[in-house]
Amino acid sequence: MSRPGVFDAFRAVVARDMTLAMRRKTDVLNALAFFIIAVTLFPLGVGPEIETLRAIAPGVIWVAALLAAMMSLGRIFSGDYEDGTLEQMLLGNFPVSIMVLGKVFAHWLLTGVPLVLLSPLLGMQLGLGEEALWVLIYTLLLGTPVLSLIGSVGAALTLGVRGGGVLISLLVLPLYVPILIFGAGAVEALGTPSGIQPYLSIQGAILALSVALTPMATAAALRISME
Repeated sequence: MSRPGVFDAFRAVVARDMTLAMRRKTDVLNALAFFIIAVTLFPLGVGPEIETLRAIAPGVIWVAALLAAMMSLGRIFSGDYEDGTLEQMLLGNFPVSIMVLGKVFAHWLLTGVPLVLLSPLLGMQLGLGEEALWVLIYTLLLGTPVLSLIGSVGAALTLGVRGGGVLISLLVLPLYVPILIFGAGAVEALGTPSGIQPYLSIQGAILALSVALTPMATAAALRISME
């Protein structure tokens, strides 16, 4: 297939998912509300000491972002599965991996990008300085697409399974650990001799591998689930 045809298919999938999501704004807002509430409650639990809050802020924000992104994973394919659209997509004349990339990109735009935009406000609430906030934004920009990409594999494997949300968590949480460690670790490494570059480089490598491998893995999982 020609390159314009593949790009048009990708763009059509993204536009369709974005349009459908705007009709169900509650689904998007639930994840963002969870993210805000989860981070906001931590100062109430650990106390108002600014040094303590500053020390735990990267981990708190990253864990809350991870859980918020996970809340919406089940919706990546479920709607298309229920109305039969997914079956037609699998039988279409363009690569399934392109369709997967389009749906994952739409999921990231709806979930990951708002989390990134909200993170500086929540970081300031926890006492992070300007430089730390910028590092946090960089790590979330590199890490949140990975959450969507890896999560799509779990969503595809549990498609149509009762209690799929719990199974997705069990499948993807172990795979999320590296990106969580290096994402939060980059902010904590600010000002240390090693600096943040090794953490950002590893995150970038994980993102590149995820983009290269997970669409094909998700496409294979979708075919298995539809059989």
